[in-house]
Amino acid sequence: MKLIGAGLPRTGTLSQKVALEILGVGPCYHMVNVLGDLDSVPQWCQALDGDGPWQEIFDGFESTVDWPASFFYGELMDVYPDAKVLLSVRDGEGWARSMYDTIWGVLYGDVLIRHLSSARAEIDPKWRGYIELMKEMWQRSGLMDGEDTSADWMSSAMQRYHDEVRATVPSDRLLVWSVADGWEPLCEFLEVPVPDMPFPHLNDSKEFAQRLIDGSLIALQEWRAREQAEAVPAAG
Repeated sequence: MKLIGAGLPRTGTLSQKVALEILGVGPCYHMVNVLGDLDSVPQWCQALDGDGPWQEIFDGFESTVDWPASFFYGELMDVYPDAKVLLSVRDGEGWARSMYDTIWGVLYGDVLIRHLSSARAEIDPKWRGYIELMKEMWQRSGLMDGEDTSADWMSSAMQRYHDEVRATVPSDRLLVWSVADGWEPLCEFLEVPVPDMPFPHLNDSKEFAQRLIDGSLIALQEWRAREQAEAVPAAG
């Protein structure tokens, strides 16, 4: 492991993943890896219980950004003492707004993605386990206060988290950075050449919503097809 991302979700982590892989610091583990393999959820539950199977989770990966890994940045610093730490940041108001539109919305909002997610959880035990894991992680993080979370509360919690990371990680091991800073500080920190190409700016919110909606619809369609097949009497 060469780089540990300590940045929170909704700080351009998908762009970070792509950028790090362009720079040769990859493959990079990201929440999309969990969503693409829900069989990994029990491993993360094990980590939340204090016994993370880190070598299994990160086998073949050279970096990690986004949750669930950034939740454990402190533990990972000890497991990978030579890895550098990247804290991706953004303004508190923008972060809270993005959280409301995506993660908070899925867990607590009265919005389409919440209802689709809840319907999927009724028929898909793996998805239900993922949602339960996310709720527990956000509760323990102190960054979300359930259904009653306000934008001001969430913005202040984010700032406290950033202060904690700065106080925890030695300055010579840490880069505080935003995607708006682009290639140069990131490449200097990693001691790699600056690519001759624009920094990748991906729409994390759109990607998040599309993955959740598509995954839920596919799961519900497959469940409905099974139900219909089982309801058809055997020919005979």
